[in-house]
Amino acid sequence: MAHLVMNPAYPGLHTHEIPQLSKRYDKGRKVFQSYLENRNSRAARMYWVYGPEHHDITVIGLEPHPEDKKKDGYQKVSLSNLPAPKR
Repeated sequence: MAHLVMNPAYPGLHTHEIPQLSKRYDKGRKVFQSYLENRNSRAARMYWVYGPEHHDITVIGLEPHPEDKKKDGYQKVSLSNLPAPKR
């Protein structure tokens, strides 16, 4: 989490957008995946978005890596709602 907070592009996180999840996410935001583990085919992944406020990162999912080689692998990923911005 410290690496994510300080630098979402930290090389060890292997952060990248998952277009299938970005299209599915109801807030019109890009959904990113970062590694929590390596060297394991079912290693945990963290899914997150920027927001709700400027400079915020919100984790919207923690799951084993889906079988993305299959047609609908990312359809099985559950994502939480993004909290509303503070007023």
